[in-house]
Amino acid sequence: MAEQAYEVTGDGWLTVGDETVTTGDEVVGTAVVIYGSGRETLLSFDPFSSWFMSSKERPTLGGTRIKTRKRNIAAPLDPATFADAVVQIYLDNAGDLELIAKSIESSDLNFSRYGDTFFEVVFTGGRTQPGTTKPDEGERHTYSIIDCEPKREAILPSVIYIQKILRRRPFLIKNLENVTRRFMQSLELFEENERKKLAIFTALAFSQKLSGLPPETVFQPLLKDNLVGKGLVLSFITDFFKEYLIDNSLDDLIAILKRGKMEDNLLEFFPSAKRSPEGFSEHFTKEGLIPLVEYNEKKIYEVKVKDMKSALTTQIAEETEVSEVIENVKQRVKDAKLPDTEAVRILWDVLMDAVQWSGKNQQQNANSALRQVKTWAELLNTFCTSGKLELELMYKVQMQCYEDAKLMKLFPEIVRSLYDQDVLAEDTILFWVRKGTNPKGRQTFVKSLEPFVKWLEEAEEEE
Repeated sequence: MAEQAYEVTGDGWLTVGDETVTTGDEVVGTAVVIYGSGRETLLSFDPFSSWFMSSKERPTLGGTRIKTRKRNIAAPLDPATFADAVVQIYLDNAGDLELIAKSIESSDLNFSRYGDTFFEVVFTGGRTQPGTTKPDEGERHTYSIIDCEPKREAILPSVIYIQKILRRRPFLIKNLENVTRRFMQSLELFEENERKKLAIFTALAFSQKLSGLPPETVFQPLLKDNLVGKGLVLSFITDFFKEYLIDNSLDDLIAILKRGKMEDNLLEFFPSAKRSPEGFSEHFTKEGLIPLVEYNEKKIYEVKVKDMKSALTTQIAEETEVSEVIENVKQRVKDAKLPDTEAVRILWDVLMDAVQWSGKNQQQNANSALRQVKTWAELLNTFCTSGKLELELMYKVQMQCYEDAKLMKLFPEIVRSLYDQDVLAEDTILFWVRKGTNPKGRQTFVKSLEPFVKWLEEAEEEE
């Protein structure tokens, strides 16, 4: 039984013998007509086909146009062949990324199946051995990211090139994630210079907002104990920070760290021997990243303040002995290197937050606030050790009463209670009345305090 291959046209379906072919106005493929058993049927065919072996007259469909189909690059059937095809595109275009992108766009390569292999070729110049970054057998090119100079001007074109590829084939972002994650986990397999190139590429990728590359894909795989312990991660992340901050602000960097779930865990990039606030400051100060050092110190400070507030709130709720609370606060103030003025503000905030306010009932609110002042007067006294700190407390009371409508009328009563408990001295109150600098609600509060001030002044004259 012989076989015959033909070029056919059309967009409808017609059954010929046991085969299904398309017919109509456009060439769509090759029909195979099987001869035998008295079922010989000819529609149309390519007269130049080397398969044509019949000596019969060649019938055609009336009005049918015979066209030669334009052949595309055949899709490879395995990763090695795919990699070789991509490498050949690089070589044919002498590393010109603009031309390479156009050639890839017009090709019929199976990117959906071999996306990981494609990015291996982009990064390393060829296919890598499974589970490693070592070159596999096959063609290679020298225009990869790993082969270029460790400078932004040399690497930026590759970032832009990948961006173009992803815009045309957005599904490839998952493959870029896969390869990036694998490279991050395999930093020890790269040379120092190559790791620097990867760090610069990663920084530029985020700086250029490379389509959809999530920060956790970069940061989380780095936290392997062996990589961190050898200092490879710290070196990589330092190069990354330095490169990224050339074109971006510290706030931009922090935003990326937040998305990568690393904002509060920067010390995890450090080997255990250097994993301390002091080690962090020393390292990044030496690298010239002072804003990052200041940011980290602020974060540490905020965490300690938060812990202090939480512990104090718990002790107040549990009605812990005042002496024990005082010792706890003293220790936390020392550990956090908290300024005395900040300690006073925190104490007042926590004490007032613990009050059970009763909505619009002014008398109940007044009683609750005054009871809290009386209960914890010794704690306030311990830290209001100078006129300056007492004045700071008065400003804090002023602001709270100004910002909270239900406390507006309680200002004179609270001040009087603090005076009665020896937290505020007479001189401090009079100084605030005469020379206070905070204007918020001041006029109202000074007027409401007039009877008490008058009493203080009369007592002062009598003395």
